[in-house]
Amino acid sequence: MKSPFEMTPEAMTSFGYKIVDEVVAHYASVNQKKPVSKASRTEMDAVFLQEAPEESMPAEDVLQFVMKNVIPNSNISTHPKSFSFVPSPSNFISTMADTLATGFNIFSGGWMLAPAAAELEIVTMNWLLKIFDFPVKQGGGIFTSGGSMANLTALATARRIKCDTNFSDAIIYLSDQAHSSNIKAIRILGFQKEQIRIIPTDNEFKISINKLKNEIAKDKLQGKKPFCIIATAGTTNTGSVDPLDAIAQICEQENLWFHIDAAYGGAAILSEKGKIALKGIEKADSLTVDPHKWFFQPYEIGCLLVKDKSWLSYTFSEKPEYLKDIEGNESEINFYDYGIQLTRRFRALKFYMSIKTFGLKAFRKAISYNIDLAEQTENYLRNSKKWEVISSANLAIINFRFHPLKYQFDEKQLDELNQKISAKMMESKEALLVTTILQNQIVIRMCLINPNTTFEHVKETLEQCEVFGDLFSKKYL
Repeated sequence: MKSPFEMTPEAMTSFGYKIVDEVVAHYASVNQKKPVSKASRTEMDAVFLQEAPEESMPAEDVLQFVMKNVIPNSNISTHPKSFSFVPSPSNFISTMADTLATGFNIFSGGWMLAPAAAELEIVTMNWLLKIFDFPVKQGGGIFTSGGSMANLTALATARRIKCDTNFSDAIIYLSDQAHSSNIKAIRILGFQKEQIRIIPTDNEFKISINKLKNEIAKDKLQGKKPFCIIATAGTTNTGSVDPLDAIAQICEQENLWFHIDAAYGGAAILSEKGKIALKGIEKADSLTVDPHKWFFQPYEIGCLLVKDKSWLSYTFSEKPEYLKDIEGNESEINFYDYGIQLTRRFRALKFYMSIKTFGLKAFRKAISYNIDLAEQTENYLRNSKKWEVISSANLAIINFRFHPLKYQFDEKQLDELNQKISAKMMESKEALLVTTILQNQIVIRMCLINPNTTFEHVKETLEQCEVFGDLFSKKYL
């Protein structure tokens, strides 16, 4: 049978060029677009909800439909005014590398099926081990879909190494600012609610060391088995970094696994200010980093690093009969032995090609710029009579709220006011700017990790927020 999916080289070339042209046009014009897209389920159903077609239609028509209806109905995470959550300001080289990896459909699970893909994952993993001062010879790691999967992989490894198969009395500790993916991972791994200790944070949103020590001591006296502390290096809310050196000391004294979730903040180690903030990160047993955040890669690419790569194989390796012919020797790593996935896409290629193309110096420059930009924004806010800084600039994240000196608002009114400002900004589609909650206050949060974001972008957004704020304030006068 002739394949029903076959296309001529000329047709593939023509179609492929159309897609590349669309991507290039997007990169060239992203500043002129609005970053926010809003649509209801009803509106989307009206456009897309239909039965799968039996008959074919021209590929160009399908592409036109996608460019008209799919792309415009998605927020632009690479936009310089995409300030919310953790944006993913990717680069064109990595985008094209992803296209290569997908186009050649490279399986990156086992050495025998793609030795170059496995080798590039080893090489790029070694680059990261060196960046974070982990032991290169003994250490190792694996690329994952993102931080959630990296945290799950880390905690499964910690449980296996520290508890083996009996974890009924095991206790795990993390702060009230730890990322929700950690709680999800803990639940997936079968831990009960009473095995989780959520430790309060201090005024800087860092885990309280004194309260952490008290909880560990209390659990030991009750016959429980403390086994793991999760620290955060760059919390999603505030960019705060837990006191890593102090936690490492506790872990050493109590024989606990030390996992650091640096999915957001880890890349900051490439800058001078970030290196100071992340002091002690090299003491972790396992470390999560998300290249699709501050390493400027497109989705999906997370990463887990460990001090001893044998921990991963001990936790995840299985030897079914259908894989017996592709095992290879010890130096030829099969990454399906290092994590949950057997079938894996070739994530290392985009990281490899972008680092080779731009060099680490470019990444250092961009990250340093982002940190300085957030500090510049903080200075602007502190010198304004309309804004109050709630959480200082930390690793390019800052939190603040509209609170004009000339008005006397109570806390409930301030919460309502700032929620309305954010909602109005989103409604305008001019900037992706949402709120979070800190110290029981609704605040506006900016994450400034896009190297294309200028202070003018920030200032324009704040000035527009002030217009909305003044308008809504009249209700309370």
